[in-house]
Amino acid sequence: MPLKIENKRVPSPPFRRLRVFAFDPILSRRIETHDINEVTIKLPWEKSILEGPIDDYLEVIDYDPASNLFYPPVDLNDVSLLAQDGLPPSESNPQFHQQMVYAVARTTIRHFEHALGRPILWSSRMFKDEEKIKEEYIGKLRIYPHALREANAYFSPVKKALLFGYFPAGVSNFGENMPGETIFTCLSHDIVAHETTHALLDGLHRRFIEPTNIDVWALHEAVADIVALFQHFTYPEVLHDQIKRTRGELDSQNLLGQLAFQFGQAIGRYGALRSAIGKVDPESKEWIPEIPNPTKILTTTEPHERGAILVAAVFDAFLTIYKRRIADLLRIATGGSGILPPGAIHPDLVKRLAKEASKTARHIMYMCIRALDYCPPVDVDFGDFLRALITADTDLVADDPYHYRLAVIDAFRQRGIYPRDINNLTEENLLWHKPSEEEQKAFRQVFKTSRGLKKLAPEWWVTKNRKDIYDQAKKSQAFVHDWFSKESALGAAKAARLVLDTDAPEALFRNSETGVPNFEVHSVRPARRINPNEQSRTELVIEITQRRRGYFDLETQDQADLGKLDQLPKPDFIFRGGCTLLVDPDSAEVRYCIFARIRSKNRLDRMRKFILGEETPSLRTTLYGDKRKEFFESAAKDIKDSEKNLGHEPFALLHGTYDQEEVL
Repeated sequence: MPLKIENKRVPSPPFRRLRVFAFDPILSRRIETHDINEVTIKLPWEKSILEGPIDDYLEVIDYDPASNLFYPPVDLNDVSLLAQDGLPPSESNPQFHQQMVYAVARTTIRHFEHALGRPILWSSRMFKDEEKIKEEYIGKLRIYPHALREANAYFSPVKKALLFGYFPAGVSNFGENMPGETIFTCLSHDIVAHETTHALLDGLHRRFIEPTNIDVWALHEAVADIVALFQHFTYPEVLHDQIKRTRGELDSQNLLGQLAFQFGQAIGRYGALRSAIGKVDPESKEWIPEIPNPTKILTTTEPHERGAILVAAVFDAFLTIYKRRIADLLRIATGGSGILPPGAIHPDLVKRLAKEASKTARHIMYMCIRALDYCPPVDVDFGDFLRALITADTDLVADDPYHYRLAVIDAFRQRGIYPRDINNLTEENLLWHKPSEEEQKAFRQVFKTSRGLKKLAPEWWVTKNRKDIYDQAKKSQAFVHDWFSKESALGAAKAARLVLDTDAPEALFRNSETGVPNFEVHSVRPARRINPNEQSRTELVIEITQRRRGYFDLETQDQADLGKLDQLPKPDFIFRGGCTLLVDPDSAEVRYCIFARIRSKNRLDRMRKFILGEETPSLRTTLYGDKRKEFFESAAKDIKDSEKNLGHEPFALLHGTYDQEEVL
């Protein structure tokens, strides 16, 4: 009797596996690195992915303007590609280029979502419609693998897109490249992760593209580099190889501490574009370890170079913690001396050291990502970021047995990074302001009970429809705005360092009918984190900002603030203040209030001097023009445009200033 066979539906696989370069294509040409430069990324399975690739987050469009052609889009659902983990790495196949940018960008997005505990949203597109500013939801970030024929790659806040360039290598200082060979920035794992991070950070803080102080653009660059660097540590084969080659000494020259190796060589840098632990001397061609110098930050103004100081501090903290975590393993392996004998180390020890390095790197990377929720909404600087790091980590992990926070504090101290308004660098002193009981009473007049707060973000974890999340977020912003607009909220506004009374400086933007200063609820978003003990914490992150007219002439500023002008002239720049509130939705208490005062004369003076170049005169400003001043001059032509930053492309400028030597 024949067997009866039931037709059972085969479940979908948990992952889609795609091959990419772990670093740059050039490392696949070396015998010693060929085997580790191809890694397979595992992404959550999505059956609905379209040719491009296109999914709910990303849309890869492979149009090459210089050649005026579209390359055929890759179909990742093709059976032949599914069977072989996507296309094999190739420098000459445009469809692999599409696969590469998609896979690396999606991996970077996953790290942000895991660290922040919520689906990510891209920044909205602002546009004019009949003289009104409107906001458009952006579901998909566009990626153009061959957008530019130049040594550049950047995130465009205007186009809501990542644009990658290609260019010929130098004809004299070309490193391991062939003279004049074409270099594709879309094939650099580091560059793709870096640019994706810019877009993610812009989705969190759209005001961080405004150059209000010397650290704002540098912080954008630093966070993007940090994510790109530590993403290397998530690939086991790469990590095991570098641990084996360095014998566990990750503060020596290795690939894990370098960024964009091929790009750096192609433009004559003799090594990686940037490195967190050292650099190649252009004269001797020898690698020199980086020695912390607390005075370097006082003279470094270019955003990439200044950001590199912050990256080096974070990497120093990683190395300190890593060494602490492996100390017992080294004692066991060496009979108590802790000093390894010459020669290769045992494969089992390589495996254990790699495990500790990976765990430490992930913790540090997630610390940096989580800290973004703990920053002031405007005018952030490196000192603010240090405070955000310590506060966010203390919030999640009260017990710190490996002293992560002490390592971070000490690393920042050695690089000369200090907050402006504290007396000493202790953990307790670095925590952001916790509202007093009197301030909590004032906040309760606004937030009242947990029931109302929990309605502000009810769908962020139970739905995969990000458009629904966006719509709910806009409604929540309107609710919070309405709450703070009531007369009973004046006490809460004062506790949040907002200025909503009529005796505020006249230069503040005001409601034309009531005369009360305007304010914007920039975002209302949840954060759900799970600590190492599997305990979860949920918070609401509420950001509120205000605007004030800024003038270069001090007398005009004073007259405008005091209301002694018949008509306020158009501002030279827009000065912003505001607060980030971390609210416990279960107790309705404000756990932290992180503010930048709109009334602050010191901040206003610092911003004015920075825009005018009085604080940081530099050769780059002389050669390229003062882009900070141009940014605000363009914005201030139209107050509405100024509010929404229409038409500004700061990353095209920043990433287009690499000094390339001779090219074909």
